[in-house]
Amino acid sequence: MEEGRVPLLSSSITVKSAENIRLTSSVSLKSGESFVRFGSEGLLISDFGDPSSESSPITFKVVFSSLVAVCGSYVYGHAVGYSSPAQAGIMDDLGITSKQYSVFSSILTVGAMLGAVMSGRVADFVGRRAAMGISQFFCIFGWLSIMLAESSLWLDIGRFVLGCGIGLVSYAVPIYVAEITPRNVRGTFTALNPLLMGFGQSFAFLFGPLINWRILALIGIIPGVIQLPCLFFIPESPRWLAKVGKMEEFETSLQSIRGEDFDISQEAAEIEDYTNYLKEISGDGILSLFQRKYARSLIVGVGLIVFQRFGGVYGFLFYASTIFESAGFSSSIGTIIAGVVQIITTTLGLILIDRSGRRPMLLVSTVGACVGCVITAMAFIFKDLNFGTEVTGILVLIGVVGYLGFLQLGLGGIPWIIMSEIFPINIKGPAGSLVILVSWTGSWIVSYTFDYLFEWSSAGTFFLYGVVCGLGVLFIAKLVPETKGRALEEIQASMMGE
Repeated sequence: MEEGRVPLLSSSITVKSAENIRLTSSVSLKSGESFVRFGSEGLLISDFGDPSSESSPITFKVVFSSLVAVCGSYVYGHAVGYSSPAQAGIMDDLGITSKQYSVFSSILTVGAMLGAVMSGRVADFVGRRAAMGISQFFCIFGWLSIMLAESSLWLDIGRFVLGCGIGLVSYAVPIYVAEITPRNVRGTFTALNPLLMGFGQSFAFLFGPLINWRILALIGIIPGVIQLPCLFFIPESPRWLAKVGKMEEFETSLQSIRGEDFDISQEAAEIEDYTNYLKEISGDGILSLFQRKYARSLIVGVGLIVFQRFGGVYGFLFYASTIFESAGFSSSIGTIIAGVVQIITTTLGLILIDRSGRRPMLLVSTVGACVGCVITAMAFIFKDLNFGTEVTGILVLIGVVGYLGFLQLGLGGIPWIIMSEIFPINIKGPAGSLVILVSWTGSWIVSYTFDYLFEWSSAGTFFLYGVVCGLGVLFIAKLVPETKGRALEEIQASMMGE
């Protein structure tokens, strides 16, 4: 068969012959390094393409819109990092017990679970921009309640409402950024989400021991106050507009994101035809998730979050001060050093994400986190053997800082990037809600059980986290795909395996 051309909307797409392409009534979409084929017999990816295909430009609107969106990511990180450095100040000022403070720390995850359940549906019903706006109203109320609290009741109410807000944020932000950015730089832009999460955590760790806890809560409000008015000046996700059938707004949004002089016809055709294809082959409800074609996407999306959460991240983040003090090391110095290292490794991750790829960084990060767990566990074994506080203190510092540093390099943020890439638009809402619900459920379990595990066996707690991280390395090596430089439609089609 000779090379021919197939008209598609306002553009034409080159179709080349290949033995593995069936002759069916179908259309073929050229997508990065491969062709994605939607036809009456399903979907087929052939492994050739046009490497010279023009990349979409990085416009001011893409940059501005992404920066506005990740203001919510900073709030997320600040909320997660807040409880450890604020612990001493809150307990002294309000006279609450350690048990009451444990409730305050962990109730964030309960609110986030509720927010997670709503997140996908809210973002699919009102759009990505409105979902981000709604989340910030919850976050601002939560921070104000914490800042003005005079009792543990208002602390808990504020922390719970704040959790609802960041539960919404954790879905809406990465999805929005992934859906507006060009494929060749999508990794870098979506890495802004974990970068700002890391900055939020690191800022709380760095300055929390140095400033009043009420001021620290006030700082958490600032990004939301900046984001809310800016949401009126950024475009809605074109992929969401296509999903809900607003085709005129879809083309206007895509054109404004790509630039007025850029030809969007091919990209618009790919998005529209893939969206229509997904509508034809399945519904968009929660039950659609459990079709066989989505099994790999669910396993990868949920599995990465399971290994991230049960690898101990919220044990280290929420109880860093307790870990340092138990080993005889200054908690304020330890949290400050951990904050600096997290900023460095998070920034390094942003630089490397579209150069090294997702899989290599995930593997390095998870191996490093595993080693950090083992070193921390060994420190407490040495403590039990009376090796002296200097040895145990230094080892705990190396282990905790190493764990948090390597975590921010990849495992802390890349699962959210992959989650935003692998789920087709028709199931993205319920799938995102499920992944985030699993995430916050795992966070609650880890944060709730940490005290009990730590009392049972300090070393055993971290060996347990290390085993989970080790299993995570095997999971990533066997099942997680590389998504660098590929169109969203291409990634999703290959994950469906049709």
